[in-house]
Amino acid sequence: MRREFIATLCELAASDRRIMLLTADLGFSVVEPFAQAYPDRFVNVGVAEQNMIGVATGLAEAGFLPFCYSIATFATLRPYEFIRNGPVAHELPVRIVGVGGGFDYGTGGPTHHSLEDIAVMRALPGMMVVAPIDGPQTAAALECLWSAPSPIYFRLGKDSPRVAISGDHFEVARAQTLRQGTDALLISTGAMVAETIRAAEILADAGTQAMVLSVPCLAPAPLADLRAALADARAVLTVEAHQQAGGLGSLVAEVLAEARLARPFRRLAASQLGLGRGGSAAWLLEQNGLTADAIAAAAQTLLS
Repeated sequence: MRREFIATLCELAASDRRIMLLTADLGFSVVEPFAQAYPDRFVNVGVAEQNMIGVATGLAEAGFLPFCYSIATFATLRPYEFIRNGPVAHELPVRIVGVGGGFDYGTGGPTHHSLEDIAVMRALPGMMVVAPIDGPQTAAALECLWSAPSPIYFRLGKDSPRVAISGDHFEVARAQTLRQGTDALLISTGAMVAETIRAAEILADAGTQAMVLSVPCLAPAPLADLRAALADARAVLTVEAHQQAGGLGSLVAEVLAEARLARPFRRLAASQLGLGRGGSAAWLLEQNGLTADAIAAAAQTLLS
């Protein structure tokens, strides 16, 4: 995802000199194509994420379109007050690019596991929150939103697999149906969509047909699409590499409650927080019950 993002940003920057890229001394081996093509529009502020947002706020107020690139935890949590009081309060087009949502930086340990970012960014009024499925959808989202007037948070996977059926399509406040089914509704976001599709295939082999709904745009939320899918669902399972509170599952619970829809419902999310564990991303997903097999088993339990 990150390489597709930088490649697309380079293409857009060729025709719009307002685009700038900032990094807080991270992203090297990825950001070089932009830095080499547009050295006068690339700024490394050093290990100073708060300052990065402050600089970006000033640039946006001066008419630029700044993109702030860092690991997701550092891009959102360290400078959170600066994001709130800068681009959010002043409605400025600062783009925060958080790489490695969930457990993608697994061996870095809990400091690098981004499990709160959707919750905190979704809480900011006017902040768009975008979590593409894969590289092609990342490029499509950037092409759709690069000049939008609002602040935006892009949650990108580090090395996410391509999901062929996602295509290269993205729309603001829309969800995507990636698989049809009438027995259960599986709702996921970002890089976890690939694992959720594999879970649906496992369920199909066992005779259970699950619908898979992807939510690449969490704010503004795809309320109409969610209501339509939930209205026809027998049981609903949300899947995300994020803590349970405040993320996709909370969004779906809000829609269910406000629409007064009573359905068997479970939020499948990161369950082992703050335990000081590091390891491969695959191992951490397994430990947290977020593999395709675990998702399929959770869906079967919910149905029964």
